[in-house]
Amino acid sequence: MGEEGNLNMSLDDEETKAAFVGALNMERGIYEDTAVMYAPFYRQMTFPVYEARIAEDGEHLRIAYSDIEEAFTYYMENINDGRPFMLAGFSQGAQLVLMLLERHLSDPGLQERLVAAYCIGWKVTEDDLDRYPHLKMAAREDDTGVIISFNTEAEGIQDSIIVPAGVRTLSINPLSWRTDSAIADRSLNKGGCLTDYAGNVVEEIPFMTGAYIDPERGTLRAVDIDPAAYENGLFPSGVYHLYDYQFFFRNLAENVAARADAWLEGGN
Repeated sequence: MGEEGNLNMSLDDEETKAAFVGALNMERGIYEDTAVMYAPFYRQMTFPVYEARIAEDGEHLRIAYSDIEEAFTYYMENINDGRPFMLAGFSQGAQLVLMLLERHLSDPGLQERLVAAYCIGWKVTEDDLDRYPHLKMAAREDDTGVIISFNTEAEGIQDSIIVPAGVRTLSINPLSWRTDSAIADRSLNKGGCLTDYAGNVVEEIPFMTGAYIDPERGTLRAVDIDPAAYENGLFPSGVYHLYDYQFFFRNLAENVAARADAWLEGGN
């Protein structure tokens, strides 16, 4: 995307929109057994915006966010009907979900109905929490009204376009549901799932990898993955951004259900 210098996807670009749906399908299996999904198209920023590290300001961000905000407002006013809800996104989607949380979830009425926000594949920092004190990070497997976030890397990685060098992100380990740096053994991994654009699981790998949170970067270090097996043309070897959901697929699906149950039971 963005080969012609475009900073935002056109909603008339049917080829890219089809890829957009395919990316959604790769992740929907984590959520769809628990929740009814509402997923709008939006004029997403193109990859060169992230390569140039200009994805956090400017007109390109305003365009993408305005579509998400409009869709959220429409959903709340016309579809939600006072029910509990989750917010979820990956990568740019997680970035925009975080912005929604910052701008809208200070409303106590919405806070009470938020089951959880899965902001996976984007950074959340202490500065974010200081600026928006209503934001709350997950601290265990079943707290509600919280943000679940992590970014997966190999050991030794110190920079990425998602978590730049010198930035510390806040994370929770999707295997242990702890926020410290203790290693969660691969035996806790209930199944990594590699999925296709139709949402089919093409390969399931039980006990795929263990993981721990790096105490300095805050990123999630996958300890049993061969970087060469997951290289791609977008990110350097060892930056597992494209696999944040896939490496921990079954654990995440189980957690979505657990947090929904906890909300319905009135737990916080």
